[in-house]
Amino acid sequence: MRGERGFSAPLPRAGAGPGAVVLGVDPGTLVVGYGAVRLAPRGLALLCAGVLRAERRLSAPERLGILGAGLERLMAELRPAVVVVEGAFAARNVQSALRIGEGRGVVLACAARTGARVIEIAPASAKKALVGNGAAHKLQVAGMVARLLGLASPPEPLDATDALALALSFALRSREPRFDAELVGAGSRSRLARLAPRQKPRRSWQRARIRLQ
Repeated sequence: MRGERGFSAPLPRAGAGPGAVVLGVDPGTLVVGYGAVRLAPRGLALLCAGVLRAERRLSAPERLGILGAGLERLMAELRPAVVVVEGAFAARNVQSALRIGEGRGVVLACAARTGARVIEIAPASAKKALVGNGAAHKLQVAGMVARLLGLASPPEPLDATDALALALSFALRSREPRFDAELVGAGSRSRLARLAPRQKPRRSWQRARIRLQ
């Protein structure tokens, strides 16, 4: 399996600081997108984003097993408090629906084993939360992700930005006091505008390759 990480910052130790790690995952049976942010009273911090890939020549069970192992390694590294998974949506045909379900099942199982809070958000809901339009194009979503995270250009590939969109939409929707006290820190309400970092845009998104064994 090959992993591609578009951005990686030093990862926090478990329990360090007032914030928590929220990991968004865009499931698949060939490519799995991921993006992690850290929530804190002063804003959002992008931790990492990228994709896990399995070789197309492998059988479906082999690909799922490889992707699942990569997800477990990633989650063990990040130790997320919340894992946001793309929810089920209508597929064009039965075969596609089955494959989508298989990919989601692997992600949900890996997330549940970490003890993290698992949230499912439909793609249209995530798009509406960020862009205001549930039918927005992926490039529009990518542009908003870059803007909210203070990036000069959108992350690549789009599977990674889709995953980051899930994490950010959770931050927008999570306004209950319990969330603020446990995940963000006392005295901070989770509105996306307040979570956006106050910093100059980063340099153009740099892609780096990693190998997960």
